[in-house]
Amino acid sequence: MAHIDWYVEGISFGNCNCDWCCPCQFETLPTEGNCCGFDVLEITRGHFGKVNLTGLRTASIYAFPGPVFEGNGEMQVVIDERADAAQRAALDTILKGGETVEAATHWWVYHAMTKTVHQTLYKPIEFTCDVEARTASVHIPGVLDSTGEPIKSPATGALHRVRIDIPNGIEFEIAEVGSASTTATGKIGLDIKNRYGQFHILRHSGSGVVH
Repeated sequence: MAHIDWYVEGISFGNCNCDWCCPCQFETLPTEGNCCGFDVLEITRGHFGKVNLTGLRTASIYAFPGPVFEGNGEMQVVIDERADAAQRAALDTILKGGETVEAATHWWVYHAMTKTVHQTLYKPIEFTCDVEARTASVHIPGVLDSTGEPIKSPATGALHRVRIDIPNGIEFEIAEVGSASTTATGKIGLDIKNRYGQFHILRHSGSGVVH
């Protein structure tokens, strides 16, 4: 079946409750046995059919009682309040895996493994991120606050730089790894301190990661 042509590219930052390596990236079990976290995106170039998505921001918050592949999760999408009706519908579709080849993006997988999809929110999303510097700040009023920073060597205090390279991944090709902390007080509560943070340029289409 043909899908609507869509593409999004932009700066993305995410934080989960796993150790800095994030075992899920290596196809092994999560550090604490369960998986929870969020990701945020600022679209620098994007469209959904004829709907322009450039300049908008989105976030996805998720929680799974075990590994993602075991399902029974919950998720909530947050869409930039500046989006008009057509843009809101387009982004809600993309972030819930619609118009996407099966299992081609992490958004598709999260939605497929989710039992409870909370009502989409339309909020201002304050987001700054420097991928190479491994720094980020996110504020979604009444929903979520997060910060990201480089990992610091316990021996010298120097900033440590490490990257994950996944040629056939469903989320990114290369991500900078840092330390991040997040609190969320909406439908999905988060209280994550100094755990895995990832900073990357996201490029997705309905067929998956665009190389």
